Amino acid sequence: MRLKFARLAPAGGGSTRQRIVRLALVGGVLVLALLLLLATCGGGKKDAAPPKKPVRKSTGPATQLTVPPAYTTRRGWELVDTSPDYALSRTTGRLAYLVRTAEGEYRLRTIDSETGRAGWSGDAWRPPAAMHFPRLLTVSTDDQEYFVTWSYGKVGENAPAPADRIVSLDVYTVEDGGRQRVEVPWATAPAVTATGPGIVIGDGGTTSVVVDPATGRITKVPAKALKYPKGCGSCKQFTEVRGLTSKGLLVSGVREFWVQGGWFSRNVAPRGADRQSGVPTSVAPGVLLAKWQLAKGSKLAATHDLWTVHDTETGKALVSVQCHKPAIAPGQYPQAVVSPSGGYLVAGNLAFDLEAGKGFCFEDTEGSRTLALASVTDSGTAYGATSVRNAADALAGGGFPVEADVSTGSTQMLSPNVRMPGAEAAEGVGLFRWSDDKDRLHLIGYPRAD
Repeated sequence: MRLKFARLAPAGGGSTRQRIVRLALVGGVLVLALLLLLATCGGGKKDAAPPKKPVRKSTGPATQLTVPPAYTTRRGWELVDTSPDYALSRTTGRLAYLVRTAEGEYRLRTIDSETGRAGWSGDAWRPPAAMHFPRLLTVSTDDQEYFVTWSYGKVGENAPAPADRIVSLDVYTVEDGGRQRVEVPWATAPAVTATGPGIVIGDGGTTSVVVDPATGRITKVPAKALKYPKGCGSCKQFTEVRGLTSKGLLVSGVREFWVQGGWFSRNVAPRGADRQSGVPTSVAPGVLLAKWQLAKGSKLAATHDLWTVHDTETGKALVSVQCHKPAIAPGQYPQAVVSPSGGYLVAGNLAFDLEAGKGFCFEDTEGSRTLALASVTDSGTAYGATSVRNAADALAGGGFPVEADVSTGSTQMLSPNVRMPGAEAAEGVGLFRWSDDKDRLHLIGYPRAD
């Protein structure tokens, strides 16, 4: 260091005072550097506390939608590029969805709907015909739940139409993913439902088969086996198989309905209804929603209908509500949606508290049905939107979001950009759909806020 300082002296020498000043300045720099070094090292104190690391807070799923205040986006899970359908197990909390492989095959995967943790995954398979995604259902028997995927198409590429077309079912046990395939020859576009202890394939009329999910056994049900009620002329007009109960097939005619060999709507009509006017509009596991005309001569018979929820096992009327008749009959009635525990049901502008026996029709004073409810939770909160055609539009972000209390019949408007949950898992996780700019579907689980 002295050599370096010596070189700082001006050529030809300099005064002793100048050298002393310069050495003092350099010495000051060294002292300052040492002080900074000691400060950085904590001054040599071994008991100095280390700097605290910032605590990283969870930001939840990558996609942060605007959701109703009952849910939080700070926690949850997200699936990307999934099937439009998903299926929920009420006994295990598992959620099933389909993914498409690069080879054009499909695979069923599961997660825990509360945590998003991956569960079992099925083998990849190819449906009988090219399609966007096979459909998904959940079916329950007395002691088992099953996830079911189904698709429809030709057996081979060169198969003639309509011969050699099948409904292909893959049935998985919810607990471990055990799988069996069932193939049912079917010549026309099928309607596949799972409202009871089996899978029903129908043609929109009297032709149907029932598939046992446990054994894969196929039972054909001819029209003559539907056991039309005696004295019911309308039962043989526009006859349609609507679903399955533990007692038999649920069937409807142009005005009345019955369970094969079981109860008959005329004998279970709700109080105040025309007993020969019942029309089932929607069927869900364990319940059906029916529209009835009011009894002839009653005050509101010309302007109102009676909407009733029935128990499908007994036909018993559980709860009813009156609602204005539409100016124009709808081409399709809204699908009934039931809360996870089965205590609440909504359909379009109708809502029912099944345990309390309350029904509500949300309409304005002139009978305009502007509200479409799309989902309902175990707490009795329903979600939907006004100024939309149906529940699908509400879930897609259309109209003006609404939250309804099914226990009181009250409603409140939400922020215009709020997304509606399509369903809620039994663990209190709301399920939300969203499509990104690459047209990939996201399924997001946001839990209820603390």
